[in-house]
Amino acid sequence: MNKPEFFITPGYGEYMLNKLHYSQAVKIGDRVETSGQGGWDDNLQIPESLADEIAQAFQNVERTLATAGASWEHVVHVNSYHVDGFPPEVNEVMVRLFHHYMPERAPIWTAVGVAALALPAMRIEIRVTAIVP
Repeated sequence: MNKPEFFITPGYGEYMLNKLHYSQAVKIGDRVETSGQGGWDDNLQIPESLADEIAQAFQNVERTLATAGASWEHVVHVNSYHVDGFPPEVNEVMVRLFHHYMPERAPIWTAVGVAALALPAMRIEIRVTAIVP
């Protein structure tokens, strides 16, 4: 069995480690798992626009994957958690960003509606599994 290697996203990940005692990604063998990535900036501020928040969450996934030597091209599974249900904008933005970040791959996807997320202003959180050759 390969030993787990943990990764911290520079910026907000350092805060999460110091204040909440968790890492942003783990790599075991060729598998990378991320913790949930919100649409926050390095100061944990959330954009007012839902589309901008979703886009920022995708960017944060990209940053976190990079710390573990992976990228969106390696993603095989996406879990997304959504507050306030699934207005048409949610799927429109998610699908547009799937095409942008993974033009050659259609990952498996589980989308779940939830009552709340870790920060009161959060409306989306994304976690992924990637396989790095």
